Amino acid sequence: MIVKTVANAREALKGVSDSMTFMFGGFGLSGIPENAIAELVRLGVKDLTCISNNAGVDDFGLGLLLQQRQIRKMISSYVGENDEFERQMLSGELEVELTPQGTLAEKCRAAQAGIPAFYTPAGYGTEVAAGKETREYNGKMYVLEPAYEADFAFVKAWKGDEAGNLIFKGSARNFNPVMAGAAKVTVAEVEELLPAGALDPNQIHIPGIFVKRIFQGELYEKRIEQRTVRTRS
Repeated sequence: MIVKTVANAREALKGVSDSMTFMFGGFGLSGIPENAIAELVRLGVKDLTCISNNAGVDDFGLGLLLQQRQIRKMISSYVGENDEFERQMLSGELEVELTPQGTLAEKCRAAQAGIPAFYTPAGYGTEVAAGKETREYNGKMYVLEPAYEADFAFVKAWKGDEAGNLIFKGSARNFNPVMAGAAKVTVAEVEELLPAGALDPNQIHIPGIFVKRIFQGELYEKRIEQRTVRTRS
């Protein structure tokens, strides 16, 4: 069995460089690859294209890369929680491609499955469809969307083993599964790294074939984006 374990984020991110395209799992701040993002900040790579459902918040998640002006283009479906993102977008510093959330997920899944493009009704008749091929099926119009092409995919799981098999927990099972294997290199960071074969095969969400490198992360903050609590009676 091939062992895919590396010692840490620094080793896992070998090969990243300027002007690459990266995928980042997570939804809001849930299930984001905190260690990989921190290492990208340390490396200082720039002119990046980042594919992520959202852009973190001002001082956490992808917001850290935005603070350092490392991102040239952001491909997302929702970006409403990041003031610095808004500032850079409105000033023209940051190129932004807004994509319907389901389309963004399917463009990742298509890349994962080796499908070059697919038709979807989402976005037809709007700016999303501008310049794209459209076609009618059974009286309904569809837009041809290409699968994403990325150099690295960074995902975060609850548990993993040395062979790269992954299990996600709760709402962290969001964009992480569709991004694993959707790039040339998939890097998985996990909260708990186990020996190969230690996971119940019936519980595995992503098989190791989709993962190139895996390491045990550390010091997870797991911030809550919008904490809402009930008033004590």
